Amino acid sequence: MSEASPSAQTVELPALERCPERRLTREQPINRWATALVGHAVSHGGWLRAAALGRIVHSVESHTDRMAGLSDDALKQQAMELRLVLRRSGGFEHDIVARSFALIRETASRVIGMRHYPVQLVGGYSLLKGMLAEMETGEGKTLTATLAAGTAALAGLPVHIITVNDYLAQRDARWMAPVYAFLGLSIGVVVSGRSADEKRHAYDCDITYCTNKDIAFDYMRDCLEPGRVHSNLQFQTERLVTGAGRARKLLLRGLSFAIVDEADSVLVDEARTPLIISGEVDPPFDAGILEQALATATVLDPAADFRRYADERRIELTGKGSRRLAALAESLGDPWGIRALREELMRQALAAIHLFQRDEDYLLQDGKVAIIDEYTGRVMPDRQWSQGLHQLIELKEGCEMTGQRITRARMTYQRFFRRYKHLAGMTGTAREVSHELWCVYRLPVARIPTNLPLQRKRLPTQVTPTLERKWELIARRIEALTRQDRPVLLGTRSVAASTAASAALTRRGLVHEVLSAAQDRHEAEIIARAGQPGRITIATNMAGRGTDICLGDGVVELGGLHVILSERHEAGRIDRQLAGRCGRHGEPGSYEMILSLEDPLLAMRPIDRLRRPLLKRVPRLGAWALGRAQRYAERRHSQIRRGLLKLDDILGDNLAFTGKQE
Repeated sequence: MSEASPSAQTVELPALERCPERRLTREQPINRWATALVGHAVSHGGWLRAAALGRIVHSVESHTDRMAGLSDDALKQQAMELRLVLRRSGGFEHDIVARSFALIRETASRVIGMRHYPVQLVGGYSLLKGMLAEMETGEGKTLTATLAAGTAALAGLPVHIITVNDYLAQRDARWMAPVYAFLGLSIGVVVSGRSADEKRHAYDCDITYCTNKDIAFDYMRDCLEPGRVHSNLQFQTERLVTGAGRARKLLLRGLSFAIVDEADSVLVDEARTPLIISGEVDPPFDAGILEQALATATVLDPAADFRRYADERRIELTGKGSRRLAALAESLGDPWGIRALREELMRQALAAIHLFQRDEDYLLQDGKVAIIDEYTGRVMPDRQWSQGLHQLIELKEGCEMTGQRITRARMTYQRFFRRYKHLAGMTGTAREVSHELWCVYRLPVARIPTNLPLQRKRLPTQVTPTLERKWELIARRIEALTRQDRPVLLGTRSVAASTAASAALTRRGLVHEVLSAAQDRHEAEIIARAGQPGRITIATNMAGRGTDICLGDGVVELGGLHVILSERHEAGRIDRQLAGRCGRHGEPGSYEMILSLEDPLLAMRPIDRLRRPLLKRVPRLGAWALGRAQRYAERRHSQIRRGLLKLDDILGDNLAFTGKQE
């Protein structure tokens, strides 16, 4: 029996907290050790956790027939009743959640023709429980999110569904908007380029789709507002005294409930880069001094004067190099006479020349240097390297030098996302970083089973001695597959690698399309065609996030899409994401790795560079060496993230006396 039908005129919903946000406290060392110990146990319980959540399916099914027998108007009335029940309950009780899920599933079936599978019900329940749902690519994470988002929004919580780029935010919002509208929920979208008023209106909606960068920077802008309210009591006082209050200048209305799509990319990969709001100032050194630095850097001997640490993006001068630089600086004048300044200038100039390469680390767009995100393959147009490095790269490439930026506000993704009162996430690849997700965000991973058995096949890895041989082998392999009319997706790490692959295919007369940071505006169209018979698509790792490749007629019978990974990435999860473009929805598919001993990954450690001659004599060891290099890169990046988090805590402590940490 349902509760008595509430009237919108007579029933007043309980008041909600205006500015929800979790207050962070720094853990003591003993607590961090205990957390790490618990994290090892938590990270190995993914399957068991999902099995325990599975009881929600039976509970939802018990409401299914009743929901199916209701008219549209009666179903909407159920949403109104449920809104009141959820508000009054003050939590997500099992029976109420089951009723809500049944309502949302029936609504989705009617208005968009999609019905949640049992495994999606389990995934949605894990999100409400504050977990990270690891679901195979193609298992419908977008639809799964509607269960948790709709239930939380009906309970009156502002919901943020956070994804990795504007295209996905707009697509998912447009796709799911009819479901939310039927339930009486408003939906907003925040993408780059929107005005402050447009963003404020979107954040005022029940459910807001946005990107991780937009919402984090909008929160930081709110932190810079003099009228920022820090508590519900403060907000109520402001409203009593000043009417709407200065709080209406703020964009967000707190950090209450977040669902992070592609959570490993946002919470782990992006966590290496601090978020900085900056203002432009004149650089400390003019273009003439920086040009002197670049010219001097070309004179130094890489073998004797400096050492490169590619994995850390760092260069150190040797004693001989320091003395040679001092001799060269005698004729240059100020500021070259000051040792600390000249050596810092030289380290940055050497890094600009030797560590940062065009079409790998950055692109030239409209005469400007645009940084490429190494994990997503996408351009980050508003980012700039610090300490003069960006200006040195601009001069290296013959671009007009821009001003240097000073920091006005700084934050990490770790600090930002831990402030949500309820944090959940979805991704296809989380098990490798499950320990870190628990230790940093207290997010346990639930490994959700697939709706249909996987038919994805992995073929043996092949390793060639040189890059030239690799591209030749890949071209021959693709030519053989296209003769069978199978579609092929070739994954690369960089724009430069995509260009080399494209040249190899062109030499064999193979027609293909390229998707990279330089063509990301056409991503949807290129990906939509990638599953057609005989189609060849070259893609950087951007194709591994959030996009769906639909197979053309007859492709299933041919064996489905075939994916070739031309390099190992610095995180094995990205390789799994790329491989996951095939074999979706229970369809057949296959993938393989064709690698080279000259791939950049094997150049990260000096010992691996020394091993190359031996590996070329014993090719079987090549795959082993590349696997070890990948694990080394993963450990290094994990150390960098831990160091950044530690620095963030220290800065928070040092700035706490001012009353705010950002």
